[in-house]
Amino acid sequence: MAEQRNATERRTLWIVLGLNIGLAIAFFASGAFGDSSALIANGLDNLSDSFVYAISLFALSRSAKWKRGAANVSGGLLILFALGILYDAWRRYVGGSDPLGTIMIIMALVAAAINALCVWLLARLRDPDVNIRAANTFSWNDFAANLGIVVAGGLVAWLGTNWPDLVVGVIVAGIATWGGVGILKDAHGEHHKAVHDDNQASEDIA
Repeated sequence: MAEQRNATERRTLWIVLGLNIGLAIAFFASGAFGDSSALIANGLDNLSDSFVYAISLFALSRSAKWKRGAANVSGGLLILFALGILYDAWRRYVGGSDPLGTIMIIMALVAAAINALCVWLLARLRDPDVNIRAANTFSWNDFAANLGIVVAGGLVAWLGTNWPDLVVGVIVAGIATWGGVGILKDAHGEHHKAVHDDNQASEDIA
């Protein structure tokens, strides 16, 4: 039963990993073409997610301690990625940018559909471990960020200014930070639960 569960989780993570790598490439290409901080931010987000999914796949068949360690790496990477987005938004604010609202909207809608698919695939897994829960957090964060880009793209096209693009880039950084902190708290809670269970088992033996 455990082997079948691991095989299902592994297959799901491989699918989600492949989708996120494809999205990262598409975001970088469209962000460069459309001069969009928000699209570049989501490209970095998906690249970070892909790396984390790879770590989760590596930790899947390992001990609970390995899984908690992988989740800690996931949370830390999300926070590090958020700092990179803030830097990019600041660079574009100082140097100026001319984002294309239409490109932002089209790319964000495509990505939102793919993120919704990832959320659905991960939600089908029963009794998810800390890494699967982290993967689900990533997908929900990405989905919310893409909806924000759709709004920003509409404002950019309507107002002819770059500030909505920069604002969404900063919001994406905030969402990533929130998700990273949540994953770290989840892993920390799993650690305390494991320590408590070990202590309880020792008391029962004694």
